[in-house]
Amino acid sequence: MPASPAWSIPLLFLLASALPAQAPSLPDLADLLAPIRERHGVPALGAAVLVDGELAALGVVGVRRQGHDEPVTRGDRWHLGSCTKAMTATLLARQVEAGGLAWTTPLAVALPDLAERMHADARAITVAQLLQHRAGLPAQPPDALWRELFRYAGTEAEARTELATVLLAQAPEAAPGERFLYSNASYMLAGAVAERVGGKPWDQLLREQVFAPLGIDGAGFGPPGSRDATDQPWGHRPGPKGPTPVFGDNPPSLGPAGTVHMPLADWAKFVQLHLGVAPGDGAPLLRPETLAALHTPPAGADYALGWIVTERPWADGKVLMHAGSNTMWFCVAWLSPTARFAVLVTCNQGEAGKACDEVAAACLRRFRPAAK
Repeated sequence: MPASPAWSIPLLFLLASALPAQAPSLPDLADLLAPIRERHGVPALGAAVLVDGELAALGVVGVRRQGHDEPVTRGDRWHLGSCTKAMTATLLARQVEAGGLAWTTPLAVALPDLAERMHADARAITVAQLLQHRAGLPAQPPDALWRELFRYAGTEAEARTELATVLLAQAPEAAPGERFLYSNASYMLAGAVAERVGGKPWDQLLREQVFAPLGIDGAGFGPPGSRDATDQPWGHRPGPKGPTPVFGDNPPSLGPAGTVHMPLADWAKFVQLHLGVAPGDGAPLLRPETLAALHTPPAGADYALGWIVTERPWADGKVLMHAGSNTMWFCVAWLSPTARFAVLVTCNQGEAGKACDEVAAACLRRFRPAAK
């Protein structure tokens, strides 16, 4: 498998619950992961494989925190960085289906309390353009505001409103829809839109409208676990003497762009939705036409709504992928909706793309060896 497309995920900003009842009988991927972890010198690796839309294998190897003995477990939580973006897009898709929003809704309508202060060109940015990174907005908040967000005195929703006020008061860097500009700021504004529609903070809406219906109960936001313990994996940065543990994350207000953490088995439940699998015995969470909208980029582009859309020889049709990192963690997802197949890989160290891609390739060789 070719490496994850580095151009699409700016590294700086991308970036314990019980397992399902069937998890103990799942094939363990530890034998596949162990030699790759050793070659790359990372603290821990995790992977999950879905076959025919069902979780088919799962494994973890390594330690939660370099210099400590606690091993990672199959129920541990992993920071997913910008793989959160597909979750935010899914939340807005639910609001679209409920009639509170349309993909073509302009921000002057979606953020009515800010409309009078918006630049004329910013008023026309649509909800879809935010999620496609085609709003013409910068990659991150302005430097002064970015520093303030780490110690922001108000709520996360208030911080996102302040960002929207600042960014939308000026002309976009490019005309809305004109070109791709990867933007975490755009996803923060998408969170503000969801909050206007839903009347609650983004994280609460995500739990209620996406996680709960999918049976995801191990999700959280920011670094998993506790700063004063090794009760969950810690993030790490590579260093000259090996991985250096770091307990931290981007500002909480960046949440819609990349602060979700969860166990691999829960991430698999979210991915099942995008493979077209209904949760449990219930109805599908999204209509087929809504999933198609989430998975379809603008003409001539390859970024849809929270997913990069590409092709690979092992897939029977389009491939959805995304990577995530906050410089202390790394993860990558590869999905084939047509084949209802997916590989999810996690690492508790930033700059671990090569290790994660090697894991994904090994999973493909094991689970789709006959794929053309």
